[in-house]
Amino acid sequence: MEYAILDIETTGGKFNEEGITEIAIYRFNGIKVVDQFASLVNPERPIQPFVVNLTGINSEMLRNAPKFYEVAKRIIEMTEGAVLVAHNANFDNRILTTEFDRLGYNFDMETLCTVELAKKLIPDMPSYSLGKLVRSLGIPLSDRHRAQGDAKATVELFKLLLLKDENREIVKQLVKKEPKKQINTKLLDIIKSSTSDTGVYYLHNENGDIIYIGKSKNIKKRLTQHFTSDNRKSKQIQQEVSSVTFDKTGNDLVAQLLESDQIKRHKPKFNRALRKSIFNYQLGSIVDEDGYINLKIEKADSRKKAITTFTSFQSAKNSLEGIIAKYGLCQRLGGFHKTEEACFSYTIKECNGACVQEEAPEAYNERVQVFLDEYSYASKNMLVIDKGRDRDERSVVLIENGIFKGFGFYTLNHQITQPEILKSIIRPMKNNRDSQHIIQTYLKKRKVIKTINLDTNTES
Repeated sequence: MEYAILDIETTGGKFNEEGITEIAIYRFNGIKVVDQFASLVNPERPIQPFVVNLTGINSEMLRNAPKFYEVAKRIIEMTEGAVLVAHNANFDNRILTTEFDRLGYNFDMETLCTVELAKKLIPDMPSYSLGKLVRSLGIPLSDRHRAQGDAKATVELFKLLLLKDENREIVKQLVKKEPKKQINTKLLDIIKSSTSDTGVYYLHNENGDIIYIGKSKNIKKRLTQHFTSDNRKSKQIQQEVSSVTFDKTGNDLVAQLLESDQIKRHKPKFNRALRKSIFNYQLGSIVDEDGYINLKIEKADSRKKAITTFTSFQSAKNSLEGIIAKYGLCQRLGGFHKTEEACFSYTIKECNGACVQEEAPEAYNERVQVFLDEYSYASKNMLVIDKGRDRDERSVVLIENGIFKGFGFYTLNHQITQPEILKSIIRPMKNNRDSQHIIQTYLKKRKVIKTINLDTNTES
């Protein structure tokens, strides 16, 4: 029997939506390693911040890394005819199966988990996490939470476990064939009745009540994930769902705005987390008595205009620190130093002295204004134009005086800058912290077809 001993690092995120960022595989014949493969992988999706801190792998490192389909053939070569061995094998096998499913390939392997094997063969250890277990056994481990380091340590751990199971009896007992999740006919019919387009979907029970609202760039694929997932909420949805309806949106910005609005409006039983705003802090600005624009983090307040919003004080603090560094602003005028004296950055010549009035307010405020113009749509009258639901259509998001008014769709022959035409196509929606955050984040991170400044009638 041969084994493919592997470790995978991922982006983190929602169940079955993770992507692989790094993989290492050692082909082991029971005596020695006969082949090996290791590679970073471009997951084509964001990496969760806590994962970056844990693994040290960031998006910049993966910019030029191969995508999964480019390493898929080599992975198949390394694993074919072998038993997949990993520390927490269910996780690694699920991630690989999901990636291959996206390519339309049936990745179906027997698995062996070194956690379960170690508990059988080395009972009463204080911990069975990989790092603590190998340390207790004197097995060297370098590059913890990196695929190659963890896979190498798993090879050595597996060798030790095989020595303790001379007749391979325990190993044979624990080799598993993961059953493919079978979707019942009702759920298959619901999936077939949906679309592969971007939009918002509504899951209904047999009485027609909406029990869950979601959005996806591929509704059919997202429903398949709901109906094959084993977590508690998904199982409850699978039992109660009777039909699906959907609104195509053409792009993810409109999908996010519509989803947020519809969840607040309908309050579905399985959307508890998103019924209320989750943005508890905001970044605001004031002009002090000396004429300098001060940026400050404050509790979210719908009565005050927010530059942007945050889920936590820490995320607000981290963001403001980055803004101060990027735009060369003063730490004290950003609220980080309560003293009336110079800020720390001034002492190391990274602040031009606004804190001690060495830099004129006009010069300082000019840099703040550059940030505000790039980051915020407060007080702006603008249209955000992006893809529509078909080739001859565009979507439009309307913002008046910094307030989100709604969205609509138009054909390319519409003169949408004319007020009467705009009013006729816009679907009114409530302006709130969630919609503000969605629009600001989207415009900051992603490209739209264009934005139109209604005050100057200029495009960008």
